[in-house]
Amino acid sequence: MDLDDLPAPGSVITHERTFTTDEVAAFAELSGDRGEHHERPDEEGRLLVHGLLTATLPTKIGGDLDVLARTMEFDFHRPVYTGQRIVCEVTVEAVDRDGDRATVEADIACHRDGDEVVLTGAFEGVVLG
Repeated sequence: MDLDDLPAPGSVITHERTFTTDEVAAFAELSGDRGEHHERPDEEGRLLVHGLLTATLPTKIGGDLDVLARTMEFDFHRPVYTGQRIVCEVTVEAVDRDGDRATVEADIACHRDGDEVVLTGAFEGVVLG
């Protein structure tokens, strides 16, 4: 990414998705996390989405910005189930350019059902020009 194209501090970048049972099963296979709570449907037929699968929402945004993450922090507040629309907002807190690289710091907030917070956190990393 051209460093001049990085978003300014205060910019909010949004990504949303709805996880499927096939995605939860694929993540369980890939990660080896086969906790019963991820493989047995609830009374509504939904599966509990892995926390780290939910955390792919902000990492997708970081990837779009070509951020090579140094640190990532996640706090999981509420469960996420298949079929629920999750909206993730990444707020750019700082962009510090230094020659052919920039350090990016951002805060994360993911919501379901409009405003119920399911995940918060932050990341910091570098973008090479």
